[in-house]
Amino acid sequence: MDNHSNHPAAPGRRTLLKRAAALGGAAATGALLPSIVVAQGSALETRAAKLGFIALTDAAPLFVADEKGFFKKHGMTDVEVVKQSSWGTTRDNLVLGSKSGGIDGAHILTPMPYLISTGAVTANNVPTPMMILGRLNLGGQCISVANEYKDLKVGLDNKEFRKALLAKRVRTGKPVNAAMTFPGGTHDLWIRYWMAAGNVDPTRDITTIVVPPAQMVANMKVGSMDTFCVCEPWNRQLINQNIGYTALTTSELWMNHPEKSFAMRADYVEANPNSAKALLKAVMEAQIWCEDPANRAEVAEICSRRRWINAPVADIIDRVKGDFDYGTGRVEANSKFQMRYWKDNASYPFQSHDLWFLTENQRWGYLPPNLDTKALIAKVNREDIWKAAAKELGVAAKDIPTSTSRGIEKFFDGKVFDPANPKKYLDSLDIKYLRAA
Repeated sequence: MDNHSNHPAAPGRRTLLKRAAALGGAAATGALLPSIVVAQGSALETRAAKLGFIALTDAAPLFVADEKGFFKKHGMTDVEVVKQSSWGTTRDNLVLGSKSGGIDGAHILTPMPYLISTGAVTANNVPTPMMILGRLNLGGQCISVANEYKDLKVGLDNKEFRKALLAKRVRTGKPVNAAMTFPGGTHDLWIRYWMAAGNVDPTRDITTIVVPPAQMVANMKVGSMDTFCVCEPWNRQLINQNIGYTALTTSELWMNHPEKSFAMRADYVEANPNSAKALLKAVMEAQIWCEDPANRAEVAEICSRRRWINAPVADIIDRVKGDFDYGTGRVEANSKFQMRYWKDNASYPFQSHDLWFLTENQRWGYLPPNLDTKALIAKVNREDIWKAAAKELGVAAKDIPTSTSRGIEKFFDGKVFDPANPKKYLDSLDIKYLRAA
């Protein structure tokens, strides 16, 4: 991409100086110079960006930013928001970059920018530096179970489910499968955490398989897996098609956990800092819009459109509104576990949360135990850009976190993650597969 193409038609320095001279000579010129510097410093380097998304309701801020004109409002008039078929495709297109037919940024599983930046999940382990500009949401994912286990009414407690899975494995001689969307990604970590908390070893007792989100329901229908973790609308669609039910929403595992991020290639951000911030402002404004309960029905309608998720509104609207029918007789209206787009600092990318994701990736052997997590987070997490964007948007000071840490986090099974001591957290976990240093 030519960083000078689509440059905003701003008056040049010489023109501004002539105007200043016309207004009254040297004194006026001196008075105007600071504003000239500001004007030049805030000019957009490009109006173009190519952003990827997966067909999930936590990509709604990107859909809304496009549909409601927020990208254009912030000067980004040439933004393409392009559907990706899987998280693997998202990764591959980020590695390519838009100059080579790929993308500049994406709605993405929060650990992925780190896995891509380290080269842990790229071809030949070649790193592609990435930057997280903001978080897109908190919570809103679910773990679903096949109707084969309907009588168990599986929930947070999976001990009976564990017995049934192990018995099935012995009976059939075949592996029992838990599906997630990307190795080391959020869905992988949620299902592993839940299984391990119930003393199911997700590496030995079951097999974790990768299935793209939009293919989850079809795969469970033909018996490819016994349980899966994904975002909406696929959990609700599973119930509507009478194939399975919801065991839990992931905020029941960890209240208001971080989930997807808005991330971009580092070279795009470095070459186009003002344009990257403009994109983020558009996304943040869309998040505020999505959070408003008065807009939730329209959020669901927008998500349902063919160019976005392409699913019936009936599969989307309840959970976007925060209403959960688990398909087991358990029904919660306006659930406290619903997805958050803006409330509770949903958009702010706490560095402490990135540290948890890195620690869990070390737990399962995706990343080496001797990784310098502090240095990596300092490169990837650009909460400084988020804070600048928030101030320019007029976000109230009380809604802009003053710390890069949300503090100590507590999980449903009593485990505690203190960002100041990740090793203590790792040591407290019975089931783990640390790589040799």
